[in-house]
Amino acid sequence: LTQPVTPDLLVSPSSQDGDLGSECPEDRGNWTGRLDFLLSCIGYCVGLGNVWRFPYRAYTNGGGAFLVPYFIMLAICGIPIFFMELSLGQFSSLGPLAVWKISPLFKGVGMGTILIVSLVAIYYNMIIAYVLFYLFASLTSDLPWQHCGNWWNTDLCLDHHVIKAGNNTLPVNISNTVSPSEEYWSRYVLHIQGSSGIGDPGRIRWNLCLCLLLSWTIVYLCILKGVKSSGKVVYFTATFPYLILVMLLIRGVTLEGAWKGIQFYLTPQFDHLLSSKVWIEAALQIFYSLGVGFGGLLTFASYNTFHQNIYRDTFIVTLGNAITSILAGFAIFSVLGYMSQELGVPVNQVAKAGPGLAFVVYPQAMTMLPLSPFWSFLFFFMLLTLGLDSQFAFMETIVTAVTDEFPYYLRPKKASFSAVICIALFLMGLILTTEGGMYWLVLLDDYSAGFGLMVVVITTCLVVTRVYGMKRFCRDIHMMLGFKPGPYFRACWMVLSPATMMALLVYNIVKYQPSEYGNYRFPTWAEVLGILMGVLSCLMIPMGMVVAVLQEEGTLWEVGVQQASRPAMDWGPSLEENRTGMYVASLAGSQSPKPLMVHMRKYGGITSYENTAIEVDREMEEEDEEESM
Repeated sequence: LTQPVTPDLLVSPSSQDGDLGSECPEDRGNWTGRLDFLLSCIGYCVGLGNVWRFPYRAYTNGGGAFLVPYFIMLAICGIPIFFMELSLGQFSSLGPLAVWKISPLFKGVGMGTILIVSLVAIYYNMIIAYVLFYLFASLTSDLPWQHCGNWWNTDLCLDHHVIKAGNNTLPVNISNTVSPSEEYWSRYVLHIQGSSGIGDPGRIRWNLCLCLLLSWTIVYLCILKGVKSSGKVVYFTATFPYLILVMLLIRGVTLEGAWKGIQFYLTPQFDHLLSSKVWIEAALQIFYSLGVGFGGLLTFASYNTFHQNIYRDTFIVTLGNAITSILAGFAIFSVLGYMSQELGVPVNQVAKAGPGLAFVVYPQAMTMLPLSPFWSFLFFFMLLTLGLDSQFAFMETIVTAVTDEFPYYLRPKKASFSAVICIALFLMGLILTTEGGMYWLVLLDDYSAGFGLMVVVITTCLVVTRVYGMKRFCRDIHMMLGFKPGPYFRACWMVLSPATMMALLVYNIVKYQPSEYGNYRFPTWAEVLGILMGVLSCLMIPMGMVVAVLQEEGTLWEVGVQQASRPAMDWGPSLEENRTGMYVASLAGSQSPKPLMVHMRKYGGITSYENTAIEVDREMEEEDEEESM
């Protein structure tokens, strides 16, 4: 008997010599290890904000009681949007720009995302440069911010050793004094006295400039080969911070007075829960901590295999991120409690958030410990690893988004293109290395990812559920994971998540406060510039709509808008063997009428995923019959 011959049309174009290719498009690249994706997501979400924003937000908004709105907002807003972003990326294997084949009318959302991420990447790497500066400064027997008497110190400088001695004899008035660490930060590292304000940047600080160059060099070398290289680096940068955090936590809780700080951090004040501000603060913390809307999650998921269990990964990353934030609070406030006892002042007088905590308060606390350079080096090395993997995500998002738009030209030259992007962002960030650079950093931090980012996330949520359709989106997830999202996810996507985000947006606009740094108030032109940064990312959406409609033929509404809002012809899974139902044979150059046949040849029979494909096809046929009747 002769062997049956398989017709050519049943062979996937991705296969060569009759053998099926891998499940991911090789020319685009994909994760090479099982944990690459998970660790990259953890490294992206667990960043500097977990250490310097969450603990402060917790203690100012009700202590332990803050955890109630925090976890409620995580359930309503964080987990559902996180899962939605991962699903979009994995289903399409496309970056934040090309993914808008789902509804080309809204491609401006992707453009807005790239603008936001680019602005954030500029100043975020400057923070990493500050961390590198302190890291090198810790490689000494005596920390340079330990004592007064240096050329950068003023008459207001007061050493904590003097304060301690004064507490034992006569009370010392510290209200009009400055700590050595604060003067080291402002007068030596920033040299901010050389600038009169944001309009007078002053000279470039070459030591900061070199640190910024080093940080961009590190980032470039780690993303040189895309996710193949960054996916390996995160095995270290995503896990090592936990080791240091545990060491700092153990050291912190064994210090005298540590319990005072922890008590201050976690004592529940349930009356705060009646304030809307606390709920808004909890939602903001979730929103920025998980990094939704920045395109990083979508980009990482786009390098997954089609059937990767992102449902499980969503809960691992989001809950792990929350637990890390709480642990960081213990590590920070145990040391602040010890510091307040040493200085003889209440904890609330030493507690700060943001750069003030990382570069002033905590370094000062380090000087009070034995082996202070060792603990200082560990702390700043932890901040470095926390910051780097978030920066990897920002850069991978920008590079992936553009290369997916021009795959034939840029994918073969991805390393060179990444270098061009890094050099361009480094040059744009040079103004942050000047004596007045901190004013520009504050402006970027306040406005680049403010209301613009919220508009992007709200629009994404509404387009997926209303324009593309909830039923269709759930069917896509069913095809990919083998099950449909439950009522919890559907309710959040349809109502709860967008409503919460809109409440955040309204609150931000109503409670708008001009930027300030210490006692410095920004001039009106700087405020307008900041607002324009946020507005520009929002304007990308209507601009993208105009371009999409003009590319369509016919009248404006009947054909233009309606046609542009429908998914593109080649929308769907990137590999032909994963395309079933309406996605069959819709790829350019497609030869296979039934990708299911390709699967059967590959696996030698019908697997659970093929059963799912059959179910999805059957459901769609039933729906078509209902509509025709």
